[in-house]
Amino acid sequence: MDLSNARWRTSTRSTSAGGECVEVADNLPGVVAVRDSKDPAGPVLAFGPATWKAFVRFAKQH
Repeated sequence: MDLSNARWRTSTRSTSAGGECVEVADNLPGVVAVRDSKDPAGPVLAFGPATWKAFVRFAKQH
């Protein structure tokens, strides 16, 4: 997966203390990418847009 054009943004649920830092790139066609901001060269999780929306909806409820 080519992530060279990904525009990463820090999740609003991330902490400023440097512990839980999640970045999301939702500008890629057909995919939402998620990574740990402390390890930007590390693994990336990729979701389809509908799956990502369902996850966010679920997370906001809990």
